[in-house]
Amino acid sequence: MLWPPCGRCWTAEAGCCKGTAHQAAAEAANTETVSTMNFAVTQYCSADDALSHIRSGNRVFIHGGAATPGALIDALVRQAERLEAVELIHLHTSGDAPYADPEYADAFRVANLFVGPNMRRKLDGDRVDYLPCFLSEIPQLFRSRIRPIDVALIHVSPPDRAGYCSLGVSVDVALAAAESAHVVIAQVNPQMPRTHGGGFLHTSDIDYLVAHEAPLPEAAPHVLTPEECAIGRYVAELVEDGATLQMGIGAVPDAVLSALTTHQHLGVHTEMWSDGLLPLLETGVVDNSRKVEHAGRTISGFVMGTRRLYDFIDDNPAVAQYDVAYVNRVSVISRNPKVTALNSAVEIDLTGQICADSVGHRIVSGVGGQMDFMRGAMISEGGKPVIALTSRTKKGRSRIVSSLAPGAGVVTTRAHVRFVATEYGRVDLYGRTLNERAELLISIAHPDDREELARAWRNNRA
Repeated sequence: MLWPPCGRCWTAEAGCCKGTAHQAAAEAANTETVSTMNFAVTQYCSADDALSHIRSGNRVFIHGGAATPGALIDALVRQAERLEAVELIHLHTSGDAPYADPEYADAFRVANLFVGPNMRRKLDGDRVDYLPCFLSEIPQLFRSRIRPIDVALIHVSPPDRAGYCSLGVSVDVALAAAESAHVVIAQVNPQMPRTHGGGFLHTSDIDYLVAHEAPLPEAAPHVLTPEECAIGRYVAELVEDGATLQMGIGAVPDAVLSALTTHQHLGVHTEMWSDGLLPLLETGVVDNSRKVEHAGRTISGFVMGTRRLYDFIDDNPAVAQYDVAYVNRVSVISRNPKVTALNSAVEIDLTGQICADSVGHRIVSGVGGQMDFMRGAMISEGGKPVIALTSRTKKGRSRIVSSLAPGAGVVTTRAHVRFVATEYGRVDLYGRTLNERAELLISIAHPDDREELARAWRNNRA
């Protein structure tokens, strides 16, 4: 049996610190799913009754991504008048996020661990703020009680006949939040996939179950531009047969995946993935056969995509979701061969500094797992960390800049960067001086921006 990593010691062996309890959980997690909402029926209640247990001053975790528990959020907002100074903490969520609207300022404050599209205009640095942290370290914020969780609002599959619910599409940091919270409230949805791996919670560890069936939020695949397709081809040339891939969600990752159809024996160990990977899984291009960690299985922390993706992962033993403290751990990532980590940037300066979470002072995403996988790929045998970005923004501004914008945060340092690709080519910055790096990066900037970049570089160095 392939043992899921232990939540306490993060080993993957039968003799870990939880002993027989861990073995029992692993065996129960592989039992047949029962399509019923009647297990432990005494624990079910309405969303309003469940949310009545939140008190003023509590810190409340909200499950994110495609697992955003909409029914629980609606009930929480309905109770805003009786609440004060409740801190809501989460990764990016789906939907309108009404709790962050100014009218609820007295009831709710928001600490974003990753700023999604629904929060960017609401982020004011006061009642709605951003907490920068490596994705791999967020579970420890909760477990160590540096940022203790009073109540966790999660979204799960119905319990199986052994009483286990799955965190489904989004295990990521939600497992740590649920395990460390004083009160756990779960939206139970038969449309939530039951995923294998380490994202199971027994009903005895959930205080209140709220039955609510609804479609999961979806993210449609992007229509690729010629520039994105060109980037995809340049990056695909770096990917060797037998490589282990890390990629995110979006047009550039999809472009790279679409250019890998003739590769063989690829593996996947990534914090997240989407529909762009499905053709490679279905045709056997990705078979995970050369991986050292979890051979034969696609490993991730969460997924976000269409219903076709959610149906694919449902009760699929070839796909497993785990806590990102494990998935994004550098020592785990680096055990696999030829890890090719694909990440992007808002902008990169001519020395190789990467800004990936802000446009100047304005936060638009988060630190995420970029550094975890850049470093993991670099120390993997034959590994290749890659930053891929279009040469210009949609408004025509160069993404390769002489200096980062004022207020821009450095997510990945110049010492961690290796390959950089745009639609105009690909360069390797490893072992290069600052001046050599500048020349290489200027060579893959938009042709209309190269002269100005070269002039600015000379002036800055004078």
